[in-house]
Amino acid sequence: MRTFRNCSHPLLAAAMLFASMAAFAAELPLGPMPISLKYLPVPPVPGLADGSDPIVVNKQAAIALGKALFWDSNVGSDGMACASCHFQAGADGRSKNQISAGGQSKPVAEQIFADSSDATPLGPNRTLSLADFPLHQRLDPLADSAVVFDTDNVVGSAGTFAGEFKAVNRFTSGTDICNRAADPVFRVGANGTRRVTPRNAPTVINAVFNHRSFWDGRANNVFNGSSPWGDRDPDAGVWVKTGPRNVQKQRLHLINSSLASLAVAPPANHTEMSCSNRSLLAVGRKLLYRAPLQNQLVHHADSVLGPYSNSNPEKLNPGLNLPYGSLVRQAFNAKYWSYSGSVPLAVPAGQAPYTQLEANFPMFFALAIQLYESTLISDQAPFDNSARDANHQPVDLSAAELNGLKQFRKNQCALCHLGPNFSSASIAANAAIAQSHPEAFGEPTFRISASSNVVNRIPLLVGGLPVTAFYDTGFSSNGASREANDVGAGGVDDFGNPLSFSLQYLQLLVGNGAAVLDSEVNAVRACDFQDALATNLKLQYSLPNLFTQIDGLMPQPQSTANCFLPLVNAFLPTPAAAAAELNKAVNRKMVAAVTATFKTPSLRNIELTGPYMHNGSMATLEQVVEFYSRGGNFKNDSKHVTRVFPQPTLQTDAQNRADLVAFLKTLTDDRVRYQRAPFDHPELKIPHGHSGDEVATVAGNPLHASLSKDEYLRLPAVGAEGAAEPLPAFEQRLAP
Repeated sequence: MRTFRNCSHPLLAAAMLFASMAAFAAELPLGPMPISLKYLPVPPVPGLADGSDPIVVNKQAAIALGKALFWDSNVGSDGMACASCHFQAGADGRSKNQISAGGQSKPVAEQIFADSSDATPLGPNRTLSLADFPLHQRLDPLADSAVVFDTDNVVGSAGTFAGEFKAVNRFTSGTDICNRAADPVFRVGANGTRRVTPRNAPTVINAVFNHRSFWDGRANNVFNGSSPWGDRDPDAGVWVKTGPRNVQKQRLHLINSSLASLAVAPPANHTEMSCSNRSLLAVGRKLLYRAPLQNQLVHHADSVLGPYSNSNPEKLNPGLNLPYGSLVRQAFNAKYWSYSGSVPLAVPAGQAPYTQLEANFPMFFALAIQLYESTLISDQAPFDNSARDANHQPVDLSAAELNGLKQFRKNQCALCHLGPNFSSASIAANAAIAQSHPEAFGEPTFRISASSNVVNRIPLLVGGLPVTAFYDTGFSSNGASREANDVGAGGVDDFGNPLSFSLQYLQLLVGNGAAVLDSEVNAVRACDFQDALATNLKLQYSLPNLFTQIDGLMPQPQSTANCFLPLVNAFLPTPAAAAAELNKAVNRKMVAAVTATFKTPSLRNIELTGPYMHNGSMATLEQVVEFYSRGGNFKNDSKHVTRVFPQPTLQTDAQNRADLVAFLKTLTDDRVRYQRAPFDHPELKIPHGHSGDEVATVAGNPLHASLSKDEYLRLPAVGAEGAAEPLPAFEQRLAP
């Protein structure tokens, strides 16, 4: 929205902004028309499985390795698999022991479990009911009315009991040797419970299109072979055999690999899967010499693992017929595992040196899981399979669903949930089809920039002042929670550096190139911003939200081919001009609004992936639509107020709201609903709360007497044909 960019009086501009929101929504062209996911290309990873010397030499073996690792409960210290939090349409559908006492940024000392809206304990081991949602409730859910209930607690994902890691069991038990005791926060009385993550687990289906992963983007687009941090990590690398008697640590730089960057984090996280201070090297030592899925049934007709399964049509049996190490050797280039000596890495006291196979396990683990997750693309939903008319309308949808699509476009939903994956976080994929499918990014009179820029600009109100702020492409703030509870992409990495690309870009503009940690920030083109940074016009005055010649300009250093904006906007402020603005007491041109922004999730299979939002605060799609109808919960500085504001056509029309929900359900792929290939899977026993309730639990867990006994949700092994019964929605899993 560009109307208020040149308004010089802050109060007048703010008044104009909000007074005209309803009129703006009514007059705005419908905007982007979503199209089938079948058009979206998977972003390439040069050097992974192509070229003269690829890392992966047998892609099918690597996918099998990745699927086994993803579903194997032996990966965790106490029975948690990656899939334990991603078993329900790629997300987490559990309903017991899923409450965390605060968001990611909440200090431990301030984490307090609240009471629910009915005054019963909303804490460890609670079985959630529909009445517990939403976690922020209004007297009138469709209006900015009185708050009748609010908590900063989060519906996350139950993980590990944690404890201090000592050693792994290499061949038999899948349980690690750890010093365990009841957690000081996650407990019922004196009995410890499993920890719960401070964010909701998003789906891994279609996640291959994300430029960065995790809600805060900390899983870098570049995979470095051993950590989530890409080129930021100075110690990252892989061990390469360079001769018969030589092995050397080398840097790795694989682009479009945020799924690999993500994969190495949970198995070392002491809330999600691991005892404290366990490394991926220890996980490798635990797994490489044992059979994959050794205690889990694998269907003989599994679409990937069937050829390796010990099962037959008469009987399902556990495990695969070869050890993990053999799968690694089949899948990966020999230069990463064939060195016969030991690798010069520090080892825990009393343990044997690491082999090259063990030392490179983080890379094998991460890339195999990335290749497996890259097969999880749900492009056969009714929306995808419908024929289209000359206006790109899906003609096979019902009248209600088509009206829902209209509401989706009319009420700003498509501005963030953009492109075939319904997510602006699909940066490279969206950019690849921007020229061939312009309808997916707007109409001739209103378009959304879909370039490879990792930074963009948007009009906001920051501290009540109208500004045009920088934000990270694919990240947004909708006001679902307070900023202090979770700063999202406004956080820092393990080295104290900002996660945000926008904050790096500010430093680039002032001439501090050393502060740019992610090389793609250098490639940001000013002419591809949604709203201009500068205009090369001869004016006798300065503009409040735009740099002009009077401030000091220079041409952008990149090409100007196929720019989104006119070439008059293909300019940057000089470093001196940028620094002068940044240092002003009232800065309106060099603002990065990134605190409490989160990755925009895909809406595909959204019917099955509740609870919703980064904090899991909504249980149903109807609650989500009510939230957006009233314009969100909180007025954070980074909130995208020109996209998230009260929507009269939804507030006043129940049919429009119902039709919008009906449209969203056309994004469900029946292969996902019925767990058909490629969404079939091995058996998995998932921790699902503890014996007892939120008032009292039963102690005596085999792991330690002070820990509560586990209850489990058993997911049976499913072959390529899928299951007879459909997956339930999250609300159907809740207590009455």
